[in-house]
Amino acid sequence: MTLNVNNNSSALAALAVLNRTTADLAATNQRVSSQLKVASAKDNASVYTVAQSQRADVAALSAVTDGLNRAQSISDVGVSAGQSVSDLLNTLKTKVLAATNATDSTSLSALNADFQSTLQRIQQTVQAASFNGSNLLDGSLTGGMGFMASADGSSNITLTGLNLSLGGSTITVPANGDISTVTNANAMLSLVSASITNVNSAVANLGSQADQITAHSTFVSKLSDSLTIGIGGLVDADVAAESARLTALQVQQQLATQSLSIANQSPSVLLSLFKSG
Repeated sequence: MTLNVNNNSSALAALAVLNRTTADLAATNQRVSSQLKVASAKDNASVYTVAQSQRADVAALSAVTDGLNRAQSISDVGVSAGQSVSDLLNTLKTKVLAATNATDSTSLSALNADFQSTLQRIQQTVQAASFNGSNLLDGSLTGGMGFMASADGSSNITLTGLNLSLGGSTITVPANGDISTVTNANAMLSLVSASITNVNSAVANLGSQADQITAHSTFVSKLSDSLTIGIGGLVDADVAAESARLTALQVQQQLATQSLSIANQSPSVLLSLFKSG
């Protein structure tokens, strides 16, 4: 081996190895600490681009989920209130049937008072069936209410409102109806019966809407989970493998440092040739 003071090739080679090992060590340490093998575009531009696109979809699906949760709450309130109205109409019918068979004015008066009270409860239930300012039962939602159903905004789920106000097309019993006489009770019976049929059908439609929202919310949640897992497959680091590599690189760095130290000492051997015996 030729010893050269001006150009220590051994030291330069050892330094190159040390620099390369140090760079690999820094990159591996970054992957271990961040648990990502692709943390930025410089790590892998194409993979980073795909991952970012998927992250955007996941964020959009989060917004979709928020909207669907609101739709679910609105529809659940509507269904619950609609069922209460149906129950109240059944109560009305029992009062009307009793009135058709009443034989004295006292009984009719008491039944009519209960009838009027139940009508008020129906009105109150319909007006109270509101969530976040939206009411599916009072007829205010004439054009429906749309909620985004996909990440790209290309599809929607629409909630359709009803009108369960007294004296309307669904509940034909008027707000000022009474059963103070047998004649009135007989006339009211057909209105109450028709109203029960109409409301039950309307509530069933609301229930179908609620089921659709529930099913789609479940789908969106699973889709978001799948995308998140897919992103992990693209950018997540194998922490176990990276940790093992980190340990190996640390040893290599120590060895490279020792090699550089030995190589730097080589020119000093030349000094011994000039020492006197």
